[in-house]
Amino acid sequence: MHPNEGPGDGVLTCGAPGFRHDALLYDSVEELAAVAATFLLEGLAVGDGAVIAVSPGTAGVLREAVGDNPLVLVLDQHSLYRSRTPTAITTFRGLAEQASPGRRIRVVGEVDFGTSIADRTEWQRYEAVINHAFATSPLWGLCVFDTRRAPETVLATARSTHPHLVTPAGREGNPDYVAPASYLASLPVPDEPLERTAPALAVEDVTDFISLRRAIRALLTTVDGPPDLIEDYLLAVDEMTSNAARHGRRPVGVRLWTAPGQLVCTIRDAGAGPTDPFAGYGPAHGEDLSAGGMGLWLARQLCNHVALRRHGDGSSVRLSVDWTPSPS
Repeated sequence: MHPNEGPGDGVLTCGAPGFRHDALLYDSVEELAAVAATFLLEGLAVGDGAVIAVSPGTAGVLREAVGDNPLVLVLDQHSLYRSRTPTAITTFRGLAEQASPGRRIRVVGEVDFGTSIADRTEWQRYEAVINHAFATSPLWGLCVFDTRRAPETVLATARSTHPHLVTPAGREGNPDYVAPASYLASLPVPDEPLERTAPALAVEDVTDFISLRRAIRALLTTVDGPPDLIEDYLLAVDEMTSNAARHGRRPVGVRLWTAPGQLVCTIRDAGAGPTDPFAGYGPAHGEDLSAGGMGLWLARQLCNHVALRRHGDGSSVRLSVDWTPSPS
């Protein structure tokens, strides 16, 4: 018996509220339906909420397995997992607030790890981060992975980031689970080829931040991208440059690259950078937004990818956005 389970617990029944993060690695539709539907229906029977956030094909299997129960909320996977990780974190925090006293919200989730290495790395980070971010939340996640289709890198992430594994035989502790901070430290920062080219703008020692912002805005006005995205990106660059000035050490340097459908900016300073491995996945001071510490949290919401790096002479943050260019 696992320490989190008490006498009389069913295979997937709920003990004291608090975050649970399980993984189901399945190899047949029948296994998926049997385990995940049981998880949701047992939850409904004891007063838990039930949510499905999976691909359309998987959603069809699960909705049929639960008899199209109207109490099961179905979320659009693309809107949730193909946006940015803070969107998913904020959505699930909102769901947790709807849990009945002493109960949980149960979620069958299927993360879309994207098509690029940068996408996959960000969602790998997410799977580890939520163990920390939701630690006291009344959420119970059952993440499902199709072993017939998922690449081995994704399956390895499942084994490393979920404290428990679920099979038709039951729920058990996962011996391959890695503590979130250690797992995050093990992930390499994806390479960005654009950084090996000449930047469109480079300032090695920023002394006039107002002039820098004007220069960046002038450059971005020449970029053929969605206006809202460009404006958001300018705000993210401004926030992180201000962060480097306030919390880092001089000199502060900024390099910005542009390409069709892509913007990349690196802000560098001589400081050590954030020491919290979970920095930027929630407001630094919780709900007290007046206390500051919002820079990274905003940047992760406004950019597709945010990469923190340490160098021999300091640290840097790389902000990236991309979009589908207009036909020429």
